[in-house]
Amino acid sequence: MIEPCTDVVCSIWSILNQGPMTLTIFLHTLIVLPMVWLYFDEKKKLQRGE
Repeated sequence: MIEPCTDVVCSIWSILNQGPMTLTIFLHTLIVLPMVWLYFDEKKKLQRGE
């Protein structure tokens, strides 16, 4: 499923080209984790009454 990177220079695009699971994990890291961080930050602000 995951093949070793055979490029001379391993780039982010060659890593993402490994398969749909890698792309899914990458996109969730970029999108979902900041949303969780914003959620808890806004929740903390609401509890303080700001």
